[in-house]
Amino acid sequence: MDENIKIPTHVGIIMDGNRRWAKERGLLPQLGHKEGAENLKKIAEACEEFGIKHLTVFAFSTENWKRSEEEVEYLMNLFIFSIKSFKSRSKEKKYRVRLTGDINRLNEELQKEIREVEELTKNNTGLTINFAINYGGRAEILNATKIIAKEYKEGNIDLEDINEELFNKYVQTKDSPDPDLIIRTGGEQRLSGFLIWQSAYSEFYFTKVYWPAFDKEELRKAIIEYSNRKRNFGK
Repeated sequence: MDENIKIPTHVGIIMDGNRRWAKERGLLPQLGHKEGAENLKKIAEACEEFGIKHLTVFAFSTENWKRSEEEVEYLMNLFIFSIKSFKSRSKEKKYRVRLTGDINRLNEELQKEIREVEELTKNNTGLTINFAINYGGRAEILNATKIIAKEYKEGNIDLEDINEELFNKYVQTKDSPDPDLIIRTGGEQRLSGFLIWQSAYSEFYFTKVYWPAFDKEELRKAIIEYSNRKRNFGK
């Protein structure tokens, strides 16, 4: 990467297009998801190589439970496999792995793997990877609001204490800065509830490339376009 290129500290990715990638190749949707999971390993390595410090990936939204029971079960098992893989790789790569989302609806084995990898990697200093599983931006904002309301009701905070800085302490990515760049693969141009509080000043990059085909070079293109934009933050 050219030394004049500005590298985003935090990149969020909406990993879209797995099923369409598979369909175009006459494959079952599950194989698209599997290829997408393998691709995440490569993109994590590319992020590390480029100097990105935080990566948040939208793996499964609160709306994705509407998919067929067979596909949901496959995805849950794939998440278990992926978490185990990143847990193993974190010994070498020093990844810090986190869950962004509601863990309670996930099956017991997946919950166990998430808790184990979070504990195992909590002090690592490499790339922070936030897996957004059973995540929805509106649900996150509502949950943070309820916690703050409870704190206020119990007299732990004053009304004047409630501001953006306080609110940021209750969102699920509180250990990462707000995303500088959000990428959506697969051709759609919307956030679908992804990090809607955190993305107030994020740059957006939309590409028609399906997630399984989004490689290191495609990530480089996104970073270069990000680097060429002027970020004023309302000034």
